[in-house]
Amino acid sequence: MQMKIEFTPIGIIHSPFTETEGMPIQPAGAAGIKGSVEVFKNFQPGLEDLDGFSHIILLYHFHRSRGFDLRVVPFLDSSPRGLFATRAPKRPNPIGLSIVQLDKIEDSVLYIRNIDTLDGTPLLDIKPYVPEFDAQGNVRTGWLEKAGRAVSDRKSDDRFNM
Repeated sequence: MQMKIEFTPIGIIHSPFTETEGMPIQPAGAAGIKGSVEVFKNFQPGLEDLDGFSHIILLYHFHRSRGFDLRVVPFLDSSPRGLFATRAPKRPNPIGLSIVQLDKIEDSVLYIRNIDTLDGTPLLDIKPYVPEFDAQGNVRTGWLEKAGRAVSDRKSDDRFNM
């Protein structure tokens, strides 16, 4: 069964990255990189009480992503992998997720750190990061266990040009 689902952005993510090539591939590789989230005024009341959280989850639309393959060579590997076993940005539903540090909120602008998105990325939702809900114990990381944890050393290249 297929149905059409529509989303309305609640804001725009701003970052120093205007092109995909050379940007961090995950927030862990974007340590200290500052950005901001401009929440549209009609959604500003929803920011109440968010300032008590040190980290937030941003859900966003990969707005420059076009098409997808169900097997891809991810940034942290040289072997083809199933798309859903990767964080590749070209997806059937191009939705991204980043956990970032929230430094402060002024009016409807969130000042954040560790941002790994393109400037102008449409924001779909914000959720507070809560370790008791989000951090899991006894975790397996599949093929990434062999690939190593060099995410901070890896940058985006042209393999997922949008």
